[in-house]
Amino acid sequence: MSRPLSITVYSDVICPWCYVGKRRLEAAMRAPGMPALIQLSWRPFELNPDMPVEGVERKVYRARKFGEARSAQIDARMLTTGREVGIAFAFERIERTPNTRLAHRLIWEADRQGRHEAVVERLFHGYFEQGLDIGRSEVLAGIAAEAGLDADSAKRALADPASLEAVRTLEQQGYAMGIEGVPFFILLAKYGVSGAQPAEFWREALPKVAAEASQAEPQGC
Repeated sequence: MSRPLSITVYSDVICPWCYVGKRRLEAAMRAPGMPALIQLSWRPFELNPDMPVEGVERKVYRARKFGEARSAQIDARMLTTGREVGIAFAFERIERTPNTRLAHRLIWEADRQGRHEAVVERLFHGYFEQGLDIGRSEVLAGIAAEAGLDADSAKRALADPASLEAVRTLEQQGYAMGIEGVPFFILLAKYGVSGAQPAEFWREALPKVAAEASQAEPQGC
C-alpha cells in the first residue's frame, strides 16, 4: 500500500491567507486525478509572538499596524477573496486580535489524538466567521469538545508546560528552515511552497510530487 503524501503546513489561525490557502489546497485535493492519500500536519507560526495574553482590541491593533483606511481596504479585498473559496469572513464580528499560543497548544494535542484537522478547521471558522476569541481557554475547550478531543487531555494541554515547550520547539524548527511568513507548505520534507497558492497550482503539483514519492518507496514484498 502506498504511503500518504505528507504535507506540513506552517500557519497561524488568525492569518486569513492561511485559511484561504487551506481552502484552495482542499479544492485541489478533491479534483480528479489527485493522490488518494494526502496527510496534512499543522505546525505553529505565531504572527504576533509578543501579543499580550489577553490580546488587543482588533480595531486598535489594525490601526497601529496598517492605519484605519488601509485596514478597511485589506478587509474588503479579503471578503472578495473569501467568497471565491467559500469563506464568509465576518471581520465586523471580531472584537479582539488574540494571542494564538494557546490555540497552537490545542492543535499540538489534537495532533496527538489524530483530530488536528477537525480542530484547525474549527479554529479558522470560529475566529474568522463567528468572531470567537480563540485566545481564551474556555473558548478553546469548547472547540476541543466539538472536534471530539478527549476533554481531560485537552484541558491539560492548555495548562501543561510540556505543550508550551513542544509548540516553541516546532516553531523554532520553522524559523531554522528560514520560514518568515505563512502559509508555508513543505512537501516530502524537501519542497517548500510559500503563500496561498491557487488550486490550479496544487492540481498540477500534487500528482507530480506523489509520483516522485511513489518512485522513492522501497519495492518488493
